[in-house]
Amino acid sequence: MTGWLGISLGDVTGVGPEVTLKALAAEAPADATRYLLIGDAGILQRLNQQTGLQLPLQPYSTPAAPGRFFVTNPLAEPLPASLPAGAPAAAHASVAWLAEAGHRCLRGELAALVTAPVNKESIIHADHPFVGQTEFLSALAGTDQTAMMLLGHDDRGRWLRVALATIHIPLKTVSDRLTPAKLHLAMDLAAQSCRDLGLPRARLAVCGLNPHAGEGGEFGDEEILTIAPAVRAARARGLDVVGPLSGDTVFHYALQGDFDAVVAMYHDQGLAPLKAVAFDTGVNWTLGLPFIRTSPDHGTAYDIAGRNLANPSSMIAALRLAKQLARNR
Repeated sequence: MTGWLGISLGDVTGVGPEVTLKALAAEAPADATRYLLIGDAGILQRLNQQTGLQLPLQPYSTPAAPGRFFVTNPLAEPLPASLPAGAPAAAHASVAWLAEAGHRCLRGELAALVTAPVNKESIIHADHPFVGQTEFLSALAGTDQTAMMLLGHDDRGRWLRVALATIHIPLKTVSDRLTPAKLHLAMDLAAQSCRDLGLPRARLAVCGLNPHAGEGGEFGDEEILTIAPAVRAARARGLDVVGPLSGDTVFHYALQGDFDAVVAMYHDQGLAPLKAVAFDTGVNWTLGLPFIRTSPDHGTAYDIAGRNLANPSSMIAALRLAKQLARNR
C-alpha cells in the first residue's frame, strides 16, 4: 500500500495497545507500510519494553521523517502510568484519539484506519454520548449511509462476510427499524464490498427476520411486506441477490461458497455464526465511509489486560484487510 496506515489505540486499560504492538511486530517483515499510532506514547513505550517486542517507536513530526512506527497524541497531558479498568481518563482519551484519527482520514493524511477496541459503557459513564465507533465515525464524516460488515475465515480458509441491516439497537425495535432504505443500503454496500475485495462475483443472500423466514406469514409478515420486495427491487437494479432465506441455514451455504456475502437483519443474527467459525480472525469493516476503516472483532478484555495474554490474530487480520483495501483502492 502507499501512504500511512493509522491506528487509534482505543481504551488503554484494555488489550488494545497490547494487540496493536503484537500485530505490528508480526506484520513488520511483510511490507514497508508506515504506521501512525494515535495514542499515549508513554504507555506504548512501557508496554513495548514489558512485552519484549522492542519496536522502534518514535514521535511523529512530519510525513517525510524516516522510520516506520510513529506515535502522536492530540492530548496535551499524558495519561497516568497505571489506570483502573474503564477509568474515565482512558475513556476520554479513546474518544479523542478516535476523533483525531477520523479527522486525519478525512484530510487525506491516512490511507486507512484501524481502530483498537473501546468500551462503550466506560465512554458513556464518562459523559460522552456514544453508540459505537462505527456510528461515531459515520457522524464525523457527515454520513448515515454506512453499514457494518464482519468477515473472517475458518481453519480451512472458508470465508463468511456478513453485512448488517441494523446494528446496535434493542432486539424489540428491529422490526420497526427494518426499512426498505436500510435493506437497500446494506445490499448495495455488501455488493460493493465484494468488488472492493476483488472477488470475481458478488452473490448475496438476504436473511429473513423470523424463524424459517416467517413460514409464509405464519411467524410474522416482515418477510412478505418488507424484505422480499426489497430483494426483488435489488434484483431489478442488477444485484445478484436471493432471499429472504432462513437464518438457521443460510450461513452454512455461505460457508460452502454458495454466497459471497450475507445480509443479516440484526446484530446477533449475523455475528453469532461469524464468530462461531472465525472468532480469532474476524474483522469489523465499516462500509460506506469516505475512508477505509477496519477493527478487530473483540472488546477491551479487561480481565486479561496487562498480563501479556491477548491474542493479536484479529488485529493482524484487521491490519491486513486495511492494507488490502488501500492497495485495491
